[in-house]
Amino acid sequence: MYIPMYMGTTVFKRKIYNEILEWKNNRSDKYALLIRGARRVGKSTIVEEFASKEFKSYIMLDFARTSKDINSLFEDLYSLDFFFLQLQQLTGVRLYEQESVIIFDEVQLLPKARQAIKYLVEDGRYKYIETGSLLSIRKNTKDILIPSEEHKIDMYPMDFEEFLWAIGDEVTADTIRILMENKRPAGNAMHRSLMRIFRLYILVGGMPQAVETYLADNNLQAVDEAKREIVDLYEEDFTKIDGTGLAGDVYDAIPASLSGNASRYVLANARAGIKSEQMKELVPDMLSSYTVLIAYHANNPSVGMSLEKDAGRYKLFTSDVGLFVTLAFRDKKYTENIIYNKLLSDKLEANLGYVYENAVAQMLTAKGNKLFYYTMGSETSNHLHEIDFLISTGDKICPVEVKSGNYRNHKSLDDFCRKFSSRIRDKYVVHTKDYKWENGINYIPVYMVPFL
Repeated sequence: MYIPMYMGTTVFKRKIYNEILEWKNNRSDKYALLIRGARRVGKSTIVEEFASKEFKSYIMLDFARTSKDINSLFEDLYSLDFFFLQLQQLTGVRLYEQESVIIFDEVQLLPKARQAIKYLVEDGRYKYIETGSLLSIRKNTKDILIPSEEHKIDMYPMDFEEFLWAIGDEVTADTIRILMENKRPAGNAMHRSLMRIFRLYILVGGMPQAVETYLADNNLQAVDEAKREIVDLYEEDFTKIDGTGLAGDVYDAIPASLSGNASRYVLANARAGIKSEQMKELVPDMLSSYTVLIAYHANNPSVGMSLEKDAGRYKLFTSDVGLFVTLAFRDKKYTENIIYNKLLSDKLEANLGYVYENAVAQMLTAKGNKLFYYTMGSETSNHLHEIDFLISTGDKICPVEVKSGNYRNHKSLDDFCRKFSSRIRDKYVVHTKDYKWENGINYIPVYMVPFL
């Protein structure tokens, strides 16, 4: 009897479920579905939940655990009849034409299985879902033909709304959405409550394992230990990208690079003597792991920013703000509860602007935005003015500046808006205070960012 590998794992409500359903209803006849995302982000769990609800039967092949007998099936696909017969026999699962799905979990571990997708989709008997990370690194694509019969979607850690659902809160997201749509402040009491919930999200993050630990133990130290396990796993994966350990060093140094308010990722924070040339291949491979996010410098801030990006000038963020917090305080054996409690109550004596900046990067990405920023020289000093994020909306752009302290001091935004006034639709200052509209600027609390 074939037993699903992920029984016992908490299944959280995820928005990607509807994207998978759209594929099944409209694309599955011609395309397999490939879900890309970091490890432990919940790909396997959501796919197995979907398969159990939307199909008569399913086979889940986890290529981290499959037997040699199953792997050998992909060596010879001359007879698909025999392939399916053997697959059913080895798994103990009956397949039904047009009513069954076969899942290739962590498909990068068996490249020939991914290559087989072309022929399996053309055969048309069953549907196919693949999951994976590190899909594009050379050893996972060497000597195989990448199928064009793949519909690709990206999966990220839980966004703020999904986190609220996970903790049993079905009200708050709708409240924030209404406030944002009507450009209304929450009022002192509600704002304090919403900020506390959002700070909890920052501390726990959106990795299902961390959220599950929080719900089970209600202990932020236990949550931190769960997050450290994930970070350790990622660093093991980074050795597959780069055996020298440089990729792991680059990842570990993300908080230090952001906290220094530099206008780009500072290579020296990762390792002394790194050359930018070394990063040209490393960064794309790290991005393929979905553990990091990248914001490119837009040389000409306009709606076509992808055409104007500076590929050698960028900032890196972690894909999950909860992991970012753990990395930021990783100098200790574990992040003590007192630190988490102070962060939760907003009493930690530290500039947390870089934490909020990572959170905003994560939330904008979850909404489908590519990340860009802009710097320009000051007319009165040697200081660089920086716009943290630029969002394309229609034929205009929206500059976003993130503040954790004095939100009224935004000379960078003011100078940018004067220089590019004809290109700008809305102006945003993201901060920790309540909503305010003043002098043409939307001052929005950070918890409103998902609803921009």
